[in-house]
Amino acid sequence: MKANDMFSDTTPPLAGVRVLDASRVLAGPFSGQILGDLGAEVIKVERPGQGDETRAWGPPFAGALSAYYLSCNRHKRGLTLDLSKPEGVDVFYCLLEKSDIVLENFRPDSAAKLGLVPEKMLERNPHLIICSISGFGRNGPMKDLPGYDFAIQGLSGLMSITGPVEGPPSKVGVAVTDVLTGLYAAVAVLACLHARKQSGHGYHIDLALLDCAVAAQVNVAQAYLTSSQVPPRQGNAHLQIVPYQAFETADDWLILAVGNDGQFQRFCKAAGREDLSKDARYATNSERVRHRADLIPTVAKLMKARTAADWQKLLLEAEVPHAPVWNYQQLFEHPQAQARGLCVTVREPDGKPVDLVGSPFHIVGATLPAPAMPPGLGQDTEAILTQVLGLDVRTIQQLAQQKII
Repeated sequence: MKANDMFSDTTPPLAGVRVLDASRVLAGPFSGQILGDLGAEVIKVERPGQGDETRAWGPPFAGALSAYYLSCNRHKRGLTLDLSKPEGVDVFYCLLEKSDIVLENFRPDSAAKLGLVPEKMLERNPHLIICSISGFGRNGPMKDLPGYDFAIQGLSGLMSITGPVEGPPSKVGVAVTDVLTGLYAAVAVLACLHARKQSGHGYHIDLALLDCAVAAQVNVAQAYLTSSQVPPRQGNAHLQIVPYQAFETADDWLILAVGNDGQFQRFCKAAGREDLSKDARYATNSERVRHRADLIPTVAKLMKARTAADWQKLLLEAEVPHAPVWNYQQLFEHPQAQARGLCVTVREPDGKPVDLVGSPFHIVGATLPAPAMPPGLGQDTEAILTQVLGLDVRTIQQLAQQKII
């Protein structure tokens, strides 16, 4: 019997969980998207007329929606609500009474002025899980400063270890500190959701981009704390493993990822240079790290002597970890990407197909939601206010006339 035949539960893991996503840009919306991928009902709360500024961060666009917005807002319903007005805050509080989770990245001074501080929200719904995302958290001398991914990459030390050895510090090619914070947010929210079953009370999560960026630098940040030595940039090499970097072959680039001494021995045999693995300077990884400057030019010369395809065949047979360097076209056209659903197709309201980056979740025993198009600005406002709050048509019309929605 196949594993997936042993389970009959087709309910998504987060079915019945309601999330108010009152965040903007990337970290919060990305976290909300993760929860939506797992089956939660996610209501994206945006300002009427404008909405999340990422809607306009293009080109490219798919219809009226930017690729940026599309990347972090699938599986959501769209609600517009003017939180600068007391009536809008009243509606928000009514919604949070019927919700499990709130994701927000309000500036603390703005939240206090609007009456949307976590303490008041928990008074209104003591079972609520609130995740507040900011650049620097709720305490410390930088707590009131705005936080942007590029700035956090610079402040966290990440840029100091990224880029060419002799070149300037570089940022990662995606807003990685936002993405990491979104992941940490989802983990913390799910942990609190589980804990609530036993405790019976809600939680407030204070999550900072800077904290998450530092935590995610794992071994490199820890190397500094252990040695008090500021690590230098390694380019495409590894601080603590050699040879573990991208090398130029006769026709392309190839990643050689030798992770232990046995793999190094097999690499040397495949390359016809078994003498290197027998050399005391290179016999162990610790010695290879110490003698990096001697070994790497030799390996680079070996790699340059064959094509990338030849090396891939040799290294595959020798069971030495390696990988080509793909661009997005090569990635998404590869059968592996197709098998794992790395690209999914959804449809706009008019039926036009739109390709989205797929969810990475594959869970035996649960049916995950089918991919859904990110919402247009306020497209579900009336339905949400009717279905969740039970408001009648006249009340909704009055809110619209007052430009609350």
